[in-house]
Amino acid sequence: MNKPLALIAVALLCAACAPAANTTPAPAEPTAATPSAPVSLSASSGPQAPGGTVPATIGISWDQASKDAAEDVAEKAMTDFARPGLEEKQWANDLARWLTPQATADYSAVDPANIPATRVTGPATLGVDEANGYGVMAAVPTDAGTYTVQLLRTGKESPWKVNRLTPPAS
Repeated sequence: MNKPLALIAVALLCAACAPAANTTPAPAEPTAATPSAPVSLSASSGPQAPGGTVPATIGISWDQASKDAAEDVAEKAMTDFARPGLEEKQWANDLARWLTPQATADYSAVDPANIPATRVTGPATLGVDEANGYGVMAAVPTDAGTYTVQLLRTGKESPWKVNRLTPPAS
């Protein structure tokens, strides 16, 4: 009987010696963020690049070899695309060599029988943005109208890859 009372007394003594918990709430910190740099403006309201100027090109400048390679890939990809009579697996495998990884996934579900174009009817023409050497749009004429082909590359020495083939406007 003394033992339980002694344990309770020791527990009460320890609790009395322990520092009291601070239950006072901490002062509220200001929640408004302060910018570490000036706010960047949109293209129509001013430059977004540091120092207030936009670089002449975004990493890669255009040359004739880049243009020729982009035209060649656009035409070859469209040639492989415009084959609605081909078996689906063969069509997808042939087309995949020209595509970005995302486009490969996107076009893997396409049924070539639904493609209205059956052949390319002329050379590709590029709509070059001289400030962007990483991407270009190509117009490729077919027997179903002119397709727009979006081409991308990851570097000057990297091959052009098709990211999107857009059919003619209806």
